[in-house]
Order: sequence, then structure tokens, then C-alpha cells
Amino acid sequence: WSHFIVVVDGLRGVDQYRERVNSKDVVAPLLAGKPLPMGVQLFVQTPRSTMGKEANERLIPDFSWAETRIPEARRGTFEQAINIMFVETTRLETYFARRAHSSLVRSSGPYLSLPLWLNEIPRRLLAGLPLVETYQYEAVLHGFEACCRVGMAVGPAHYRIWHNTATCGPFGSAMATAALLGLDDPQAVHALGNAGTQAAGLWQFLDTGAMSKHMHAGRAAEAGVVAADLAKLGFTGPPAILEGDKGFFAGACPDADPLAVLGNAEAAWQVHDTSIKPWPSCRHTHPVIDAALELHGDIGGEDVAEIQVQTYSAALDVCDRSRPESEYEAKFSLQHCAGIALTDGEVGFSSFDSGARKRVAALAARTSVAVGEPFATDYPGAWGARLAVITAGGRRLEAGRTHCKGDPELALSSAEMTVKARHLLSYAGLDDGAAEALVDAILALADDGQLPDLDLL
Repeated sequence: WSHFIVVVDGLRGVDQYRERVNSKDVVAPLLAGKPLPMGVQLFVQTPRSTMGKEANERLIPDFSWAETRIPEARRGTFEQAINIMFVETTRLETYFARRAHSSLVRSSGPYLSLPLWLNEIPRRLLAGLPLVETYQYEAVLHGFEACCRVGMAVGPAHYRIWHNTATCGPFGSAMATAALLGLDDPQAVHALGNAGTQAAGLWQFLDTGAMSKHMHAGRAAEAGVVAADLAKLGFTGPPAILEGDKGFFAGACPDADPLAVLGNAEAAWQVHDTSIKPWPSCRHTHPVIDAALELHGDIGGEDVAEIQVQTYSAALDVCDRSRPESEYEAKFSLQHCAGIALTDGEVGFSSFDSGARKRVAALAARTSVAVGEPFATDYPGAWGARLAVITAGGRRLEAGRTHCKGDPELALSSAEMTVKARHLLSYAGLDDGAAEALVDAILALADDGQLPDLDLL
């Protein structure tokens, strides 16, 4: 990890425009998850959400000292965080709302760390733990770099059992938070070591469509933030957590490629090689969706007798599900995603509900999925698929994708990112005016704009 930190410190050329566009892909999904059942349940579990009115009121004197000792409390970070994370307004929030002023915070923070970071602020204020005065784009990039480089090194066998968001995410969260807290190199190594010892998260939830996946990102963020907090206080961690005999690679990565962590150090930031999902389903379904959308207009209303899908094995491992019984399972079903995209010519939030599943259930049952070339060989360098549609009249229509919409090779435009953000914000309950104002404010962050007025939420 000490070598990794040297590599990261040597990288320059922050692309702020790309980062500010991506910031929308953090805030909008975060808010869109708020009305979902698992979002409500995860909120209710947080300690402050279980506190009654009197308990919250008793906290007010404990927070008053922060106005003079913590710059962020004066500048509005606390207020903004509370307004994002908590739906109800309490006396505690009102207390700070009356005292907070315009924030000087420049960015929404590291992707994996953002939800937890916001939820951590009340605890940090009470405990006297450090907050940061400025969220910098460099911290986001450092976190992305750590997460992606570990992800490139874990190997395909790891992914068959382990969910990479949960296992690689702690490294990204720790690296980003280390940068935000201003940790020196030895401290950052300790943070990364203790992030790695917390890395966990299994795919078993797929069998029943359980909500575990939604917990994985949050726990990954928590692991990294806690590890960085402890490192700031002198808590040590294992520097060889990745490559050690009893480390992460040895325990969870049978075909690890340790050299990938530091390989090609002069390459561009990994954030530029990161896909952004245009559709609200598992990324493995996206080349199939993209190809099906192309063929939608060619069908001309003719009945479809059969759909044939060829792709890579990891897609089948995660998304071979011909009869999804829930919205969640439908998002992890190649068969359903092919059918709904081909039938409707679009894919959105309603594409996975009970009505949508019923409409294409028969077509999904007539959809076969198999491993095929060149997709099996090209993965994980490319996540592609080929779709063949046989109509009732005997026509055969085909479309293939080596890369699909949202990949770096076919990146979403700024306008498409804005449309996606607006859809997510609308799903979260914001009206058009509030969504537009929030998107504009997020874009302005890269030019030293103030945090948006989150009272709009």
C-alpha cells in the first residue's frame, strides 16, 4: 500500500468536468433509494433515528460548542448532511438550521463514502472527531483508484462468490477518507490495512432476492471511514493486507493478479474507465438491453417466438433467472431484461414491477441464455452480448454489443447524465423545479459553487 500511495500522489490532471458530471450519479441514486423499503429500513436502523423527541432535545446543548470549534458546523455541512439523511425534521435539525450559513464545501465527497460520511457527522461532532473543511475532487479520484485497482486484481474466481462492491469498496472508502482527513502516508497505509481486514460481502442474497446488496455499499463505506478514523488516532493496520500469506488475496482470491494493483501506473485515472449505468438493473444485463432496444423497432409489432442470448459466464452466474418473482430478481434477469426492452423499447423504474413481469413472463420463458464467443474470452476486458430474435413469421434479427451504452467506449453524454439524474430525483419525490435546481447546483460545485439548498428535498 505504501507503493500505491506513492503512485497516487504522483498522478495529476484532475478532470473536474468529468467529476462534476459523475457527482450527479452519486447524489441522485442516493436520494432515489430513500423511498424504497430497504432505504426506509436502513434509515430506521441508524441510532439517531430511534431516538425520541426528548432525547434529541437533550443533545442540543452538547452540539452548541461545535459552532465555535468546528468550522464545518458554522458553514452548513452539518445542516446539509442532516437534511439529506433524515426525512423528519427534529428540534436538533432546526437548531442547526437557524445557525448554519452558506457552505464552502466544493464537492459531494467520495462515492462510496458519501452516504456514511453524511450519517457520521452527528457522531463526529459529539465525539470530537475531525471533520474536513473541504471535500476535494482529488479525494474522490484517490478513492476510485484504490477501489478499482484492487478490483482489477481480485480475479474472476473471487467474483463468483464475493460481491466486489462489498470487498473492494472498503479500500476505496479508506483511501478517499484518508485524503479528506489529511492522513500522512503511514497513517493511510494503516487505514487501508484495516479496511481490507473488514472486506466481506457474498452473492448468496441472489437466491432469494434478499436486500443484502443494499447493505454492502454502506458497510463498505463504513469500513473505510472507521479505518481512516482509527488511523488518525494512531491505530495500526497490516500493510500487507492484500498480498500477505494470510491476507485478502490468499483468503478470497484464488486467481488474484497482485501486479494489477500497481501495474500501468502512468495510465489515466481509473474513473475514466468506469461504466455508468443508464438502466436500473444489474450491469450484466446492459449489453442485452442495449441490443434489444436496437431491435425493438425492427420487430414491427410481429410476435416473437424465441430470444437467444449469448454472453460471458459471469453474466449467467449472476443473472440467469427465467422466472423472476420480485422486482429485485427481475433486475438480475437476462431473460426479463431482454423481453421488456424488446417489447417496450425503453427500460425504466416501472420495467421491473409486477405488471411488467406479467406482461413479458411468457417471452422470458422463451428466452435462452448461453456462454458464447467472443464474449467469454473478452471478459472482463469487455462486457458484451449478442441477441438473436426469431419472430413468429420465421425472421431472424440479430444485434450484438462488444461494449454497451454507459461504457467508457460509449460513454453517456452530459445531457444523458442530466436526464438520468432528473429521473432518479423525480423517483425520489422531487418536483421538476427542485430537481433542476439540484442538478444545476451539483454541476456548479466544480467551479467553487456552494452546496445546493437541500431544503428543496
